[in-house]
Amino acid sequence: MPPSIALFLWLILLFWLLRYDPAKESRTSLALWVPLIWMFIIESRLPSQWLGNSSMESAAQAFEEGNSLDRTIYLGLILLSVAILTSRSINWTGLFARNLALTAFLSFALVSIAWSDFPFVAFKRWFRDLGNYLVIVVVLSDPCPHEAVRGFLRRLYYLLIPLSILLIKYYPYQAIHYSFWTGLPEYTGAATSKNTLGAMCMISGIFFFWDTVRRWPDRKQQHTKRVLIVNLAFIGMTVWLLMISDSATSRVCLIIGCIVIALSKSRWSKHHPGFLKVLIPAFFCLYLILAFGLDLNGDLASKVGRDPTFTGRTNIWKAVLSTNTNPLIGTGYESFWLGPRLQQVWRLAGGVNEAHNGYLEVYLDLGIIGFFLVAGLLIASYKSIWRKLMQSPSLASLALPLWIIALFYNMTEAAFTAPFMCLTFLLGTIDVPRKAAVRGVPAEEPSLRGFHNAEPQQN
Repeated sequence: MPPSIALFLWLILLFWLLRYDPAKESRTSLALWVPLIWMFIIESRLPSQWLGNSSMESAAQAFEEGNSLDRTIYLGLILLSVAILTSRSINWTGLFARNLALTAFLSFALVSIAWSDFPFVAFKRWFRDLGNYLVIVVVLSDPCPHEAVRGFLRRLYYLLIPLSILLIKYYPYQAIHYSFWTGLPEYTGAATSKNTLGAMCMISGIFFFWDTVRRWPDRKQQHTKRVLIVNLAFIGMTVWLLMISDSATSRVCLIIGCIVIALSKSRWSKHHPGFLKVLIPAFFCLYLILAFGLDLNGDLASKVGRDPTFTGRTNIWKAVLSTNTNPLIGTGYESFWLGPRLQQVWRLAGGVNEAHNGYLEVYLDLGIIGFFLVAGLLIASYKSIWRKLMQSPSLASLALPLWIIALFYNMTEAAFTAPFMCLTFLLGTIDVPRKAAVRGVPAEEPSLRGFHNAEPQQN
């Protein structure tokens, strides 16, 4: 099939999915297109990259200073998000107060710019990442937050998954790169690397699996049957992309996430919620003991088809830890991979620009203080998820597996950055209050505090 025909068919499929999707959430606002465009850019490629501005010189410059086109689009979307939230009378004081752990982390990240060797670059990156949180608040503050989250994630992966297949099949020069070290092909799809494609497929697979399990009791209804067919089709496409991306971490995390979804929806968990609540962090602690305390990392890597060094990750960890950083406060937000430190790591571990461990990445940028702030954020999020899971399962049953995979995924990938955090546990844990629009109405509407409402009935 000629690429132009394939592109035309993809556009038709996309139009049908967005216009006639059987799972379409009709009560959501048009404002969801702002976070959708933002997250599409974050999970795929920058606008300048889609337009072909990928020369080595511009890429190197963009790594530190960014691209003027990208900055303009980012700024426009951030301003639109602020305008939307302002029109919804968001109670900013209440938002910060209800999310103290997240507020503390972002505040310390902002303060850390003061001791960065590149303060202007660090501030621009902090401001850009702040946009990730703003667009998520736009989703959560929608008049129908349950439908908004489901519709947002569904549309996002309606765009990304078929587009990745289209590029790999018919535009390989855009979607297949070749390893500098081995010369073997690496499939990136609509993303910029195989690991990013793997993470995209991981979250897509968990969402569609969760939605399928949620709807399964009503599978005999004609409407539900159509939704399930679409879900299963996307699960199949997602699994195929995940297999060819060769991202072992994403494959393992997808399996873990699906197991947690099945457990949380089972009768056993409904009768033993406390045991499951303790079992999940206990399992992660057991993994840490086995992997690091008993030095079983090599065996674990071999089980998922990787070498004992986690494809060179242990060499990277040694290289970054050998650099001169402040152990208490780090090098400043997003500042470690700049200047002389970058050159030193490249001499020791090759051309890399991340630590391939989220916890280590936070330590390098924000030191021990930043590490404990992230730990506090994880704990606070876990408590919030379980509180909502006990009151009304709703979207908390999706936030729980996403929270768990964030723990495991960051063991071999640096993903404690705003986009990944927003699309994982924060999506189901941020509490979003609003000011009253009418005199006499309570100052904050409890219905918008997280996802405490019961889900509306499906059509």
